[in-house]
Amino acid sequence: MSLYGALRTSVSGMNAQSNKLGTISENIANSSTTGYKKASTEFSSLIVQSGASEYNSGSVNTDIKYSVSQQGTTKNTTSNTDLMVQGDGFFVVQDASGSTMLTRAGSFTVDASTGNLVNSAGYTVMGYDISGGQDPSVVVNGTGGLVPINLQNVALAAVPTTSGTFKANLPSSDTVVAAANLPSANAATATYSQKSSISTYDNLGNEVILDVYFTKTADATVGPPATSSTWEMTMYNQADAASSTAPFPYTSAAVSTTAMTFDTSGQIASGTSVTFTVPNGQSVTLDTSKMTSLNTTYSPEAPMNGSPPSAASDVKVSKDGTVYAVDGNGNTTNLFKIPLANVASPDNLTPVAGNAYQVNLDSGPLQIGFAGDAGFGTVVSNALENSNVDMASELTDMIVAQRDYTANSKVFQTGTELLDVLMNLKR
Repeated sequence: MSLYGALRTSVSGMNAQSNKLGTISENIANSSTTGYKKASTEFSSLIVQSGASEYNSGSVNTDIKYSVSQQGTTKNTTSNTDLMVQGDGFFVVQDASGSTMLTRAGSFTVDASTGNLVNSAGYTVMGYDISGGQDPSVVVNGTGGLVPINLQNVALAAVPTTSGTFKANLPSSDTVVAAANLPSANAATATYSQKSSISTYDNLGNEVILDVYFTKTADATVGPPATSSTWEMTMYNQADAASSTAPFPYTSAAVSTTAMTFDTSGQIASGTSVTFTVPNGQSVTLDTSKMTSLNTTYSPEAPMNGSPPSAASDVKVSKDGTVYAVDGNGNTTNLFKIPLANVASPDNLTPVAGNAYQVNLDSGPLQIGFAGDAGFGTVVSNALENSNVDMASELTDMIVAQRDYTANSKVFQTGTELLDVLMNLKR
């Protein structure tokens, strides 16, 4: 046995245990770091060729592995921009030099100077701009088309009115109005049975008030033969009224005129849908299928969509990675879509500062997709992924490494003493 070989072997053992203690120390230090993946030290023996009558001790080598593919536990938060990947995949981020990296640490905030969404290391989250309503053009094996997610001065466009419902009872006791005096004739002598006004919005978000007139044109008869009652629904732009007290004649033609018929039970038989165009706005489909004509009071309800432009009151992220703004009226506008990236062997990614990773030959090439696609997890908002470090296991491993380091040092000490004995033989 070579004494020098024993010394070298024990030194390699102490170095290996030092590496193990180093990974344990890093794991414990980062046990509260969002998205941190624990490091581990793997040992492998290096064999030196020995003769039949003499043994030459080898040494031990270490290899550092990272448990990147192991999911950490969930920590709920109150921030909408705190994101977590549930399942496989990474967020794509970019540093100041433009280098692309992957991360599981989703504690994102808006940078005050640029408006970009960044993580705690200052890396910018990348996504596809879908604010124009277009589908993202995804490069499945690269980062082409990705832009920084910028949430500075987010404002929502106007939402023009496109649909609504008008529900009311038209009293069956109302008097029939002659054709010459119907609101659709737009004469100064126009007479109507019931009137309401509804609010709509044009393409620029301007409010357009429409005056809605219901006028009875024929009574129902019991028969024989039984006949239905008929009504006329006419709408005008209130801005075209002659005055608030005597609106007729309006300066422009009616926005819409629709005939309605009600059966002998007072239920609507025709005219269940009205289509008209808001001045300077969109075509609107108005559902009138709930109208009735019974012997009771006029009771209108008219919920309509549409809203004026307003600043965003909140920004949220859906589980498919869509970043959207919400205004005070509850209307939403899609802004960006956050992709997820993955590689064939996540545990072989190269770790870099800032709790991020870079692709290398061992990890396999980058693949881009979206949350919910095959091979990708989902995005969870108001949540973060905790470190996957198990403190109890780390403390146990630390005790074992300390013991093994001490044992290797004893081998080195013993080898040194034997060399001293060998040297003293000459004296």
